[in-house]
Amino acid sequence: MTRRTLSDAPLLDAAAGRTPDRTPVWFMRQAGRSLPEYRKVREGISMLDSCFMPELLAEITMQPVRRHDVDAAILFSDIVVPLKAAGVGVEIVPGRGPVMDRAIRTRADIDALPILDHEVDEVAEGIRLILGELTDRQALIGFVGAPFTLASYLVEGGPSKNHQTTKAMMHAEPETWHALMERLVPTIITFLRTQIDAGIDAMQLFDSWAGFLTEADYREFVLPYSIRILQEINGVGIPRIHFGVGTGELLGAMSEAGSEVMGVDWRVPLDRAAERIHAASGPKVLQGNLDPAMLFAGRDAVTREVARIKAEAARAIDNGDATGHIFNLGHGVLPDTPAEAITEAVAIIHGED
Repeated sequence: MTRRTLSDAPLLDAAAGRTPDRTPVWFMRQAGRSLPEYRKVREGISMLDSCFMPELLAEITMQPVRRHDVDAAILFSDIVVPLKAAGVGVEIVPGRGPVMDRAIRTRADIDALPILDHEVDEVAEGIRLILGELTDRQALIGFVGAPFTLASYLVEGGPSKNHQTTKAMMHAEPETWHALMERLVPTIITFLRTQIDAGIDAMQLFDSWAGFLTEADYREFVLPYSIRILQEINGVGIPRIHFGVGTGELLGAMSEAGSEVMGVDWRVPLDRAAERIHAASGPKVLQGNLDPAMLFAGRDAVTREVARIKAEAARAIDNGDATGHIFNLGHGVLPDTPAEAITEAVAIIHGED
């Protein structure tokens, strides 16, 4: 396909280290339960099923763009979608998250784990529909889950508070762990290729659970595979964003995976995060990092926090520790966030330059 050429998209300008005409902003989980229109169109349809219905997928992806005037759409999906597309038994249980039909614990389990070997046509068609509605100033961000987070869901059988079975496999059976990661990488790359070939303008690698690891464990058991995924699309011409939750101590190591943009959660000031990233891999574009809870605190509080975060980003850029800033939350929009508060926050971010 012929990729869109967006010469005036604030998010892409910032991601390339240029100066956008306004601070670009998008929010993780901006599409979803915070929007009444989302709850309406999803009635009676499971989360995973909706990710494989092109028209619904496109509608849900576009809802927050229409409502909030954000500078990018984020493809409505879930990190387990490529597993489902490959044939793995998984469902998203409301109130709990992705739950596997059976946990993956042995080498035989890993050898039997399906690998996604084809592009996911329903997702590609959904992307084409989204691109048909976006303006030339609005980017479409695709995403995939990083192999560690997918592996943890598989090993634990679902969400885990401590990831003890995952960590036990890493340390007691490292060969088994590495075999699992090797098995997952092709599935993730194939799903990412589906999105790239369909025309996404940027991508984000989510390592949701990486913050549970020590830096030593991250470097040994995770980083090589994230490097491989990001290297696979080096030269495609789209910016690569890398993000994890609770990863303040891992920012340097994660930045070595090779993305142009590093997402920062709300726990670390952006200028301090930039110093850690710069020291490890050179200055990069920062993304973040308003605490999602601030969207409940009212206009004055959001205005103060936005100004503080922008000042930290500007300081990092002035110090040579960062090359740009994309505004975001430090994690996803909380489900019961008032939709009006999100719209107001976007207006504040755009108007405070």
